[in-house]
Amino acid sequence: MKQKSALSEADHARLETIIGHSFTNKKRLERALTHSSAHRSGQGNYERLEFLGDRVLGLVVAELLFSLFPTAKEGDLSVRLNQLVSAETCAAVADELQLHKFIRTGTDIKTLTGKRMLNVRADVMESLIAAIYLDAGLEAARRFVLQNWEDRAKASAEARRDAKTELQEWSHSRTGEAPSYAIVERTGPDHDPLFTVRVVVKGHGEEVGSGRSRRAAEQSAATKLLESQGVWRPS
Repeated sequence: MKQKSALSEADHARLETIIGHSFTNKKRLERALTHSSAHRSGQGNYERLEFLGDRVLGLVVAELLFSLFPTAKEGDLSVRLNQLVSAETCAAVADELQLHKFIRTGTDIKTLTGKRMLNVRADVMESLIAAIYLDAGLEAARRFVLQNWEDRAKASAEARRDAKTELQEWSHSRTGEAPSYAIVERTGPDHDPLFTVRVVVKGHGEEVGSGRSRRAAEQSAATKLLESQGVWRPS
């Protein structure tokens, strides 16, 4: 794959339409879309913008969650925030906007689609947010983030937290102690084991779960206990 050249005027126009922001400084937009492989010196790529964009995204999404869920606990807000600013979510937004068509790379980057290059697409997303912020301020960056993250934030209300985290907090609130996990059985060959784990919350029952790793089995057991105790509705 040949290195992608500088963006044309037509590319800039298409991008600004997709993003919903007209840049005063076009070079900022181009830098936000330039991978380090396109510049051997390490200058003029998106790495510094990525650092800033990550913080701007975190602030706007945290503010959004704080407003959307006024009764949510800090732990619950943190779980939702981590999910919404994750590389997977950032890459998904980048894919929806088809930013991979505009990213400038060197010859060592074979493809910008698929799981392998997920981090590149996520980094570009954060860099673009920083570029908007530097070009027009926080309100412009906030508009862009809300346009692409608000529906996701609202949908996060239906998403479950990590089962072990949820069970630990519930157990502490009821007993003052953490749940107790123990491996009941490990079967199968070393390359494909199956773990069975029992979790016990003192005075509130126990459940058994299975999985291909110890953690997966613990998550399964925690989920079952949360459901049996009425903390979660059955999935």
